[in-house]
Amino acid sequence: MNKTILRFVICALLAGALPSARAQTVLPTWSEQIAIREGWLAKRHAMLLPMMRRHGINMWIVVNEEFHDDPLTQLIAPPRPYTGNRDIFVFIDAGDRLRAVALTGYAEENLKRFFESSDQPRPAAQTLAALYQEHKPAKIGLSIGGARGVQRSLTKASYDFLVTAMGPEAESRFASAADLIEEYCDTRLPEELPYYTKLVALTDEITRKGLSNEVITPGKTTVGDVRRYFYDAMWKAGVRTWFQPDLRVQRQAAANDSSRGFLGVAPESTVIRPGDVLHVDFGISAMGFDTDWQKMAYVLKPGERDVPNGLKTALKNTNALQEALMKHHSRPGRTSAEVYDATMAEMKERGIDARIYSHPIGNQGHGLGAAIDFRSAQRNTAALAKTLRNGSYISIELSTSTAVPEWNGQKVTVMGEDDAYLTENGWVFFRPHQESWYVIRPGNRAPVP
Repeated sequence: MNKTILRFVICALLAGALPSARAQTVLPTWSEQIAIREGWLAKRHAMLLPMMRRHGINMWIVVNEEFHDDPLTQLIAPPRPYTGNRDIFVFIDAGDRLRAVALTGYAEENLKRFFESSDQPRPAAQTLAALYQEHKPAKIGLSIGGARGVQRSLTKASYDFLVTAMGPEAESRFASAADLIEEYCDTRLPEELPYYTKLVALTDEITRKGLSNEVITPGKTTVGDVRRYFYDAMWKAGVRTWFQPDLRVQRQAAANDSSRGFLGVAPESTVIRPGDVLHVDFGISAMGFDTDWQKMAYVLKPGERDVPNGLKTALKNTNALQEALMKHHSRPGRTSAEVYDATMAEMKERGIDARIYSHPIGNQGHGLGAAIDFRSAQRNTAALAKTLRNGSYISIELSTSTAVPEWNGQKVTVMGEDDAYLTENGWVFFRPHQESWYVIRPGNRAPVP
């Protein structure tokens, strides 16, 4: 290739004038996803009886209501639409086996692969009463009384239905299944890991493009334009999201808005300018999983060829915090409080202004399990400082604030969020974390529609 042409192509790629040569990660089709997840479901049901016994639950009931789906339904039953008025899934410790019964208003062959499900179902109330009389469970676990939405999702109407169907004696044995639900949702299968890795890769690819000249033209593109890009990119990829994509903008000599102690989200009308520090918080939902991702970009000023050294140092401080949390102090069996305290002590010794607010992730974006978070880990109680479980997924969410000489000593907050899984040697990223700034260069491309 002619050297002049080669230089042009390289420069164009750097400036975002040509699309990336790397193909975007493609997920399985929806029918393939259902088949894969149903394979996982068989393995999950195989683990359920020991879990129920660890938590002293003899019968576990999950109720799904039409137009008000229970968040557990897609995790304990085939991940298909449920449009019965009220569908009930019952798991029973039958002594020598786990008995799984589906009480629906219709017969469905996919349910029969995982549940007892009659071709001619009788009213659910009758079956519930019969199951209770047959097994006389000492403790019946329900989605009530938990600290999180997925643990307290049973509606009052469904609770009342269960009481009417099963009787006052059964009601006296109703109990919160919160701890069982947490272990179930926080237990990952080895087979899930490659697919979650794909979801993280897709999240990364969409984010990188959003913080590039393919989407952003400094002086023209607004925060709203970028947010709309994220929505449209998800539509094209066949995925959804569990929260709104958010952007934050930090500027030299400009005060930062705040919300609950964090940097405030920039208004959609904000025009992205040269010299801006950009941050995006973004995640996708697919295959029964959520991802969570935060990355930082810098918009070069006219005449700048690189990111200011002070901002590079700021990013290195966040990398140091990630390293300490993930590899120095996190191990299975340690409590979230122990990890939090040890990491913050190391940051204090190194003179880094740090903040940690990491949370479990997986089936829910703000998942169940041990959160290494300043709001809970510092309150070292049995309920809040939980033990790290080997194989768990987490969103390593944190930030540092660093005085930047090129900004006359103004502090810049560098936020990072990367999904990871726990091993005997600490957390491991699904995707390499950000160690250099995403750079947005001068250009004249219009925002991606």
